Amino acid sequence: MRKKRIVITGIGIVSPIGIGKDEFWKNLFAGKSGIKPITLFDTSNFKVKVGGEITDFAPKEILNEKNIMDLDRATLLLLSASKIALDDAGLKINEDNTCRCGVSVGTTFGNLNSISKFNKESFSEGPRYANPSVFPSTVGNSCASRISIKFKIKGFNATISTGMCAGLDALEYAGDCLELERAEKVLAGSVEDLNRRTFLGLYKLGYLSGVNGGAPLSCPFDKRRDGLVFAEGATIFILQGMDIAKDEKKHIYAEILGTGSTFDPARFYRYNPKGTGMKSAMSLAIENAQLSPEDVDCIFANANSTRGADAIETLAIKDVFGRHAEKIPVTATKSITGETLSNSGALAIAAGLGTLEKGIVPEILNFIEKDKNCDLDYVIGKPRKKNILKIMVNSFAPNGANTSMIIGKYNG
Repeated sequence: MRKKRIVITGIGIVSPIGIGKDEFWKNLFAGKSGIKPITLFDTSNFKVKVGGEITDFAPKEILNEKNIMDLDRATLLLLSASKIALDDAGLKINEDNTCRCGVSVGTTFGNLNSISKFNKESFSEGPRYANPSVFPSTVGNSCASRISIKFKIKGFNATISTGMCAGLDALEYAGDCLELERAEKVLAGSVEDLNRRTFLGLYKLGYLSGVNGGAPLSCPFDKRRDGLVFAEGATIFILQGMDIAKDEKKHIYAEILGTGSTFDPARFYRYNPKGTGMKSAMSLAIENAQLSPEDVDCIFANANSTRGADAIETLAIKDVFGRHAEKIPVTATKSITGETLSNSGALAIAAGLGTLEKGIVPEILNFIEKDKNCDLDYVIGKPRKKNILKIMVNSFAPNGANTSMIIGKYNG
């Protein structure tokens, strides 16, 4: 358990179902899907033509800035989420606090589009004719660095690239830095954008729903599930110690109670069928929070509608929680938002904060056919009203990375 209590005092969300926490929560609890036809690039040659695209995104208005021509989409998504989070927390960066503020961002493919664009120009036109303004965005930490540049933050700046677990891992790293007093406040979160290059990679690997025929559909735990639906988004939280938050009379959304991280590679980009790493991550999170399995009121599952992963996660939950597993509501927000890869864990945390605030657990969309291998208390049919105090959020990746985080309702 941490010696310093870490809390969330600001939320910034740019997602397929809404920008800002209020719109995001409204559509989440209404079960409004963010999956729609992709317009960002041509999908005419693909069997899959839908994704979780953010279609109402106006970064110039959010950032109140006219000249953003040299910034790629991932950076704009992240900067917008950061601005919304800063405004939500009422945090003003100035010369007095700038060195005590840090940045921790999880992203894996956030600069892939810029890399591809720069390389294409270099190969086709020659290196001397490549657009130099694109080059800064080809660096792996470019998205996170832009936050510090834009908002004049002079504390630490870190990029976490652990695949689908990166969002939760970035929050964990931020918490560590707060506990070690490397900062007093941290902008922590994640980003991925919907671009042709990442889409093509997932498509070629056969990870996308609809690749093998049929309509693309995100239906976690449903017998018909056949792959994920790729989506984009950015999520940023303001993290700080509880003592400072109370002194500043901040609104405290939740406390980060515990985290567990493991690496458990089985085969290259295949989930371990025994779920060993998943079980260890959940158990470590419970232990780190100094809780018992019975203290967890709800699980926001990793479930991304892939056949193997959803069944393995079900098995892992049963093993970790025992008989209590039958009583825990389990939901899967990716049925609504799609799979945002590195951003998925942080986006699920944002959804969980809404549950803690409003006492509503979002439903799993598209659950029609039961699967004998998926038999937990899934929230289906409609959202469930329930007083929730502690939530576990899971992020598991086929490369072997596993992270679970427990957040709790603030009780003074």
